Amino acid sequence: MSPTGVLPAQALRQLIAQGAIGADPAILPAQIQPASLDLRLGRVAYRVRASFLAGQGRSVAGRIAEFEMHRMDLTEGAVLEKGCVYVIPLMEHLALPPGITAVANAKSSTGRLDLLTRTITDGGVEFDRIPEGYTGPLYAEVCPRSFSVLARAGQRLNQIRFRAGQAVLSDADLATLNAAEPLVNGTAVISEGLGFSVDLRPAEGDLVGYRAKPHTGVIDLDRIGHYPAAEFWEEVRTRDGRIILDPGAFYILVSREAVTIPPDYAAEMAPYLAMVGEFRVHYAGFFDPGFGHSDAGGAGSRGVLEVRCHEAPFVLEHGQIVGRLVYERMSERPETLYGTGIASNYQGQGLKLSKHFRA
Repeated sequence: MSPTGVLPAQALRQLIAQGAIGADPAILPAQIQPASLDLRLGRVAYRVRASFLAGQGRSVAGRIAEFEMHRMDLTEGAVLEKGCVYVIPLMEHLALPPGITAVANAKSSTGRLDLLTRTITDGGVEFDRIPEGYTGPLYAEVCPRSFSVLARAGQRLNQIRFRAGQAVLSDADLATLNAAEPLVNGTAVISEGLGFSVDLRPAEGDLVGYRAKPHTGVIDLDRIGHYPAAEFWEEVRTRDGRIILDPGAFYILVSREAVTIPPDYAAEMAPYLAMVGEFRVHYAGFFDPGFGHSDAGGAGSRGVLEVRCHEAPFVLEHGQIVGRLVYERMSERPETLYGTGIASNYQGQGLKLSKHFRA
């Protein structure tokens, strides 16, 4: 039995060797991150009428048969259209041992494209949550919200993290950790995690974010540093520390705080309170050990916020708390840290679009 905590890269390799994590074709070394495993799209995408969960005792394949509209071959690439829902079998599959659970989330670049990506399983009653003992296939539900995208088999839109037991830090433990090693560059707001706020008063200039344009071309997910941002995004500027969010619009903003994840910990972004406003800050999710940490070449890294307003226009003001980081212990320190020789795209980041756009 593994020690309690999030499993690091070396433990993931053991699970792969034991057959608890399998894939066809075999898992590539580049898929293994410090505290997570990237998942790869399979060769076919099913356009379905609506999002769904399999439900107890039912298979995803059976539900696809109910809701399928048509299917597309991803071997050479196919366009996933904005506003449509697709279910794509993943190349990876699981046979989880007792005591090991898993949670999935979209990768950073996926979230910054407003590309809703969630993992579903046979018998599943929740998105992205996989119970101990699960044996079976994995599927990605993909719904492009702002931009149509060109997707291919083998691309990695989401990732999965494995846990032995529960190792979430209590507020008292988090306060102790922050006292020993400051987790933010300022006063830590600790309440069911580490609170973070939005930065609408940048140190230089008045650019505070970007808003997705409603009518754009297709984004090829394999093209890195390729697209001019102005073709897909409107700049959001303010000099008075506030902006008004439009219902239905998608924004990229940035946290005021620079965050650090120490090497023996991992973190996950979570909503703050629904009562603070009619908007959703829906995050890409995982922060690996070493994110923003000096041991991994960082000096604090800001969190990029993916924001969508809902029912009514909403005034967002500088310093308003919009989310929280939930810290967890690692079962052991990873062999490599985020940003240390693994081509991490967002170490030391500030306000930054996904890697597909030119700097």
